[in-house]
Amino acid sequence: MVDGKNKKINKNKESKMKVIYEDNHIIVVEKIINIPSQSDKTGDKDMLTIIKEYLKEKYQKPGNVYLGLVHRLDRPVGGVMVFAKTSKAASRLSEEVRNKTFKKEYLVICNGKMEKDKDTFVDYLWKDEKNNTSYVVKSTKKNAKEAILDYEVLGYNEKENISILKIDLHTGRHHQIRVQLSSRMHAIYGDNKYHGRGANTGICLWAYKLTFIHPTTKEKMVFTDLPEPKGMWKLLEKYKIN
Repeated sequence: MVDGKNKKINKNKESKMKVIYEDNHIIVVEKIINIPSQSDKTGDKDMLTIIKEYLKEKYQKPGNVYLGLVHRLDRPVGGVMVFAKTSKAASRLSEEVRNKTFKKEYLVICNGKMEKDKDTFVDYLWKDEKNNTSYVVKSTKKNAKEAILDYEVLGYNEKENISILKIDLHTGRHHQIRVQLSSRMHAIYGDNKYHGRGANTGICLWAYKLTFIHPTTKEKMVFTDLPEPKGMWKLLEKYKIN
């Protein structure tokens, strides 16, 4: 098993991107906050472009560089992501995502105290394409999709009235964690779109762990990446996170 916690992190000066792991088939990086995972209508530089530029420069490659997008993170969210450097790797990792053997875990700071220390949320979400927002709806609504996550409470700060959660995401719906928590009056701190406290502080949602099978070696790969202990994320320092 490869554990990304023990890997040397390479900082790319041009993009301020952290490379957590790289081989001939995959590259694992820390997604930069407020950078889209792929190109969107804003036209802002995205992670795919940044990594392609990094690879092109590092290996002095002429022409286009192949890079496959395997999964996405919302624009304001940071954390660990894997990209495929070959089409074969992209196909096999995408199959893991479909088969739900590709495991994504998150850290969250949200409003209020959770009713249970551990629980599973099952909802149906509907995406409003016009406003780029999602809502919890009845399963009978057209285009509604099932959304499932497990959470575990790491701690509760009574003074701030916030909970620190570890979340295991089973489905990857649009804004899923943000919507499922907000619908239960536990909006994520800093999430302006879904009524979280802490305006202009940055969303306290972080993709901290990825587990998958390497597309060619078939080895189990585990990569962890924690947010910098700044702002509300300082609260993590007192907890042991695996």
